[in-house]
Amino acid sequence: MAPIPFYRGISPTLQWPVRFCLYNAAAAYILSIITGNVSQVDRVWTFLPTIYTAYYALLPLWPSKPRLFFWPYVPETVHPDLVQRFSPRALLMFGLVFIWMCRLSYNTYRRGLFNLNDEDYRWAILRKKIPGWLFQVFNLTFIAFTQNVILFLLGLPTEVAAVQQPSKLSTSDYILGTLALIIIAAEFVSDNQQYSFQTYKRTGVHEQNEWPGARIKWTPADAKRGFVTRGLWAWSRHPNFFCEQSFWAIINLFPLVAPESAYLSPRSVTSLWPLLPSLVLCTLFFSSTIFTESISLSKYPEGYRAYQKRVAMFVPFLTPVWGLLLRLQGKKEEVDALVYGQDVTEKKTQ
Repeated sequence: MAPIPFYRGISPTLQWPVRFCLYNAAAAYILSIITGNVSQVDRVWTFLPTIYTAYYALLPLWPSKPRLFFWPYVPETVHPDLVQRFSPRALLMFGLVFIWMCRLSYNTYRRGLFNLNDEDYRWAILRKKIPGWLFQVFNLTFIAFTQNVILFLLGLPTEVAAVQQPSKLSTSDYILGTLALIIIAAEFVSDNQQYSFQTYKRTGVHEQNEWPGARIKWTPADAKRGFVTRGLWAWSRHPNFFCEQSFWAIINLFPLVAPESAYLSPRSVTSLWPLLPSLVLCTLFFSSTIFTESISLSKYPEGYRAYQKRVAMFVPFLTPVWGLLLRLQGKKEEVDALVYGQDVTEKKTQ
């Protein structure tokens, strides 16, 4: 089936998502002022990308006019095929994002972050570092609005997939779908390892019903170090962030590498605009991680600095390279002792 021609200007299928995004951003800011808690977007982060993705994947289900205030609708000006046929690729992407949502929601719930009184600890630290008026500007422009725009952008690859209207899934869809599931599983393991470590650090007790992959026998030395350096965290300082960015990059690639893609033109950089959502998300994660690590460095100056030298920030394949460079400098054993514990020379072979 031939892809539907793209609209010149703003597509009618963007009307409801854009309005929904703006309403959410305004609500997040107003609630942050009323409650004094700026983590309003954090509580809906797990749901909004799924809502946007579901909207595009399920276009034939929506009426032409909203039945309620927030009810999804598809304007009558859209191409008829969009409201008559489901796109198999868009449905696959929705299924993957739904699984992603379940993983993130579970992790958010068990950490207590759905609690209306909970606020990201980084915002409290930032409040102390900048004037109050500047923090409120940051709250309005970044926390409330920019983050909501990023979540809106994450749904756009599914719109492209819906417009492509493939009659069946292609080889690239099966390959990317498999990779996405592997990435979700790896992120789930990294979440569980972090949760297991933090539980042991707080209680000194090993939980009996840990998830597979998180059944690590933490030691008092691990707890004293203050941050997790075993399991996937021995290969990446932020394996969960690496997986998160990889997952959304894969979602962006679904329509880009599909046989129906109109974007693989070597003559124009702008033809790669479907990569924009993942690039924006990666920029957010990179800047956020730098701030997070500055906090960790202030709490564990010697140990975390050694961790930064030994383990890559995101990409695990770089960690053996860092180890080799330290060996050439004659510092590997010293750094390994700080990062992995006293028995690392016997157990660590990276």
